Parts: sequence; C-alpha cells; structure tokens
Amino acid sequence: MTTETTLKEKRAKAVQKLSAGAELLRKLAKPAVAFLTYAIPLCIVNGRRIREAYYALPSNMLQFQLGLIFCFFGGLYPVLFAAFQAAEYTGRQALRAASKDIGDEVLKIIEESKKDDTTETVKALKAGTGTNNDRAYWKHKTQLVLRKMDPEKLDTAVSTMYAVWLSVAAVLTIQFARTIASALSIAHFLKRPVNRFIAPVLVMAVPEDYQRWVPVILGWLCKSIAMSIAWYIEAIRSAFASALYGGLLMARSTLYMVQKRGYFQNKHHSEIWFDELLSYIFAACGFYFQFRLGFDVPYPFNLILFPFEIAEYYIRWSITK
Repeated sequence: MTTETTLKEKRAKAVQKLSAGAELLRKLAKPAVAFLTYAIPLCIVNGRRIREAYYALPSNMLQFQLGLIFCFFGGLYPVLFAAFQAAEYTGRQALRAASKDIGDEVLKIIEESKKDDTTETVKALKAGTGTNNDRAYWKHKTQLVLRKMDPEKLDTAVSTMYAVWLSVAAVLTIQFARTIASALSIAHFLKRPVNRFIAPVLVMAVPEDYQRWVPVILGWLCKSIAMSIAWYIEAIRSAFASALYGGLLMARSTLYMVQKRGYFQNKHHSEIWFDELLSYIFAACGFYFQFRLGFDVPYPFNLILFPFEIAEYYIRWSITK
C-alpha cells in the first residue's frame, strides 16, 4: 500500500508540473504569436524590397559589393558562403521560387488571421479566460490555417528546399572533407586521455543513475573542441582564398570604373598591371581585417548577425557528424 501511495503521489506531482508547464506555454504563446504576426510580414516585405533594390544596381556595382563581402568576411562564415555558392549551381532559381511560395502562404495566413480576429467568435474567445477557452481559441486558429493554406503548394516548396539542401550538403561534405577528417581525427585523439583521466573522476562524482551519460557527454565535448580547432584552421585557409577572390572582383570593378573615366581605355585587364596590384592590396587588407577579428564576428555585430552564426554552426555540425 505504501508503494502504491508513493507512486500515486509521484504521478500526481508529475501531472501537476506538466499542467503548470502547459499553462505557462499557453500564456507565452499568445504574445509570441502576436510578435511573429507583426515581425514575419515585416521581414518578408522588407527583404523583398532590399532584394529588388539590390538587383536594380548596375552589374559592376554588384560585383564590387560581392567582392567586398568575400574579401573582408569570407573567413568569418566559410561554410555559409560555400553553401551559397553551392546553392547557386544546385538550384538557386528553384530555391528562390520555393522561398517565395512559402512567404506568400505565410502572408496569406497572417492576413486571414487578422480578418478573423475581427469576428465575434474570436473576440469572445479572446475575452474569455480558462484552459478550455484557450484550447478553443487555438483549435479555431488551427482550423483557419488548415482551411486557408494550400497544402500542395507548401509540400512542393518544402520538398524543393529539402532537395536543394541535400545537394548543398553533399557538395559541402566533399569540399570540406579534409576539415571533417581532421575534426574526427582530433576528436578521436582527445577521447583517449579524456576517457583515461577525466571519465573515471566524473563517474565517481555522478550518481549511479546518470553515469551512463558521462561517456556520451564527454564524446560531445571532444567533438566540439575538435570541430573548433579544425574549423579555425579552415577559417584561416578560407579567409586567405576568399580575400584573394574578393580582392580580384573589387579590382576588376574598380578598373571598369576607371576606364569609364578615360583611363586605360581600349585595353583588356590582362594587358595592364593596375587591377592585379589593386587586387593584392585589397586581398591583404581583407585578410588582415579578418585576422584582427580572430576570424570571428565581434560584439555587438554578432548579436545582429546571430542568424548567420546559427546557420554557420548548424551546417558545420551537420556535415561533420
């Protein structure tokens, strides 16, 4: 009887904790959805405006901007830049169309939800309180999404994006095979002293029920350290290569602008030294800039560019595992 009573008490406490957690999630869900409803359309619309303005620039200016990015930032996000380049040849147009379709569907759902908020049914659900009322509200919104969204269009877009990602991941795995092999080798090398000296100490310090997690967590730690070392070396190599490539693009664009002003006219870039000298100067400045940053984005720019940071490390982890 005592054992049954104890189990019932534990179950009751567990159910109480789950109910409290569910209630907290429900309270946080409404402001989170309200923020996303405001932020997502803003990002999509402004992103499209920036893209249109970008492609409206002269081709020479686009080349200079692209060279500037590669020259001064290519080593900060080497895998992300490589992924963009791989996507360029493995389905950029299809990826752009899929992104546009998903953006259109999201905007449509948000607009329909705003119209739905003005109905008496939703006003009554918002004015009410209690768990059942919240459930009814979210059930109503879920049904709205299912009614208004085009499932075939969404499925095609997601399938296209996933297919492009698989192609990009395959290209990156081959491109960074040496880095991946180095990371795995370093991780294997680190595991030996860790398992010999650190693991026994942690096993004694950790309760018996959790001891089986010790080798797993230490393996993750070794892999993280190994990835940091291997990818730092790769960042140096990528920074040097991207600085040369970006410097050359900037130099060719500068030569074109100089020729429009009457200098070096009727001469191909292979016949003059101006662009080559300028490309080395740009490349040296770009590599030094990245070296001074430690091949990492400094504060507070890392907060602004945190989506790129997340994407960079996610792709690294995905192709290294």
